[in-house]
Amino acid sequence: MEDQGIQDAAIFLMSLGEEEAAEVFKHLSPKEVQKLGETIAKTRAVSHDRVAQVMQKFTDEAASHSLLVSDTDNYVRAVLKRALGDDKASLLIDRILQGGDVSGIESLKWMDPLSIAELLRNEHPQIVAAILVHLEADQTADVLKNFIERTRNEVMLRIATLEGIQPTALKDLNEVLYKVLAGGDKIRKTSMGGVKTAAEIINMMGTQIENSVIESIRVFDADLAQKIMDKMFTFEDLLKLDGKSIQMVLKEVPSESLVIALKGATSELRELIFTNMSTRAAEGLREDLESRGPVRLSEVEAQQKEILKVVRRLSDEGQIVLGGGDDEGFV
Repeated sequence: MEDQGIQDAAIFLMSLGEEEAAEVFKHLSPKEVQKLGETIAKTRAVSHDRVAQVMQKFTDEAASHSLLVSDTDNYVRAVLKRALGDDKASLLIDRILQGGDVSGIESLKWMDPLSIAELLRNEHPQIVAAILVHLEADQTADVLKNFIERTRNEVMLRIATLEGIQPTALKDLNEVLYKVLAGGDKIRKTSMGGVKTAAEIINMMGTQIENSVIESIRVFDADLAQKIMDKMFTFEDLLKLDGKSIQMVLKEVPSESLVIALKGATSELRELIFTNMSTRAAEGLREDLESRGPVRLSEVEAQQKEILKVVRRLSDEGQIVLGGGDDEGFV
């Protein structure tokens, strides 16, 4: 089911015209551009009433907001320094204002995983790790799949033990890519890497690669491997969600994707899914599972990965709480 906000945004951009829409796209993230582009491509006829509704919604939303401070960056700096003093404030300012610049590292988000892997193939694993933690977990996982096993495991170990990156080191990292990619030399992201980041990336790799990476880290540090595993949220961990959370996830998952994903699930998880659907929907799902022929393991894992993305997004948005972990949950 398409997200209402995405549909509204697509209709609004189509009504602006090519030049104006292009300017808006310049300020969106790669994933936002992809999602909006796909929605626009699928959109056919739109009624005049629907367009008018979207335009009115935009007008009302715009009217409800006003810019209280013209230079928000400087305002944040001034308030923090006044409240905390220069030393403490400087530790927070970079984190709060991070991501404002487009750099060589940031431009990787627009590249396909194979191209990124080729670009970084000859770099030291520590440099590769420090660069990849700036990407989304699923993109990093796809990049690492294009490395040989030894390199992949070395990079993951370094990601897991990465506790932060100094601004000066980030500048050096950016310059490594600046030789090949267009972009500035400024970036403020500092609190990257660590156990949680490693868990997110490994979650996206698929069972076979996942096991190899975990075992490689276990040889180096068994305690670290366990900490990573404790942070990971697998498809079977859906059993830890309450009924309301399961229902919210199911609303966002296409039925075809759910059928394929459940082909590789335990009977316990299947029953949990059935009990959180209407009787009619559950019966239909049972029939689809029974009539569906053999499915490749890679297809099952791909669909399970897509469902886990939905789970993590809902968790990030605070709509559901992932059980079985610490108080922070898994994001």
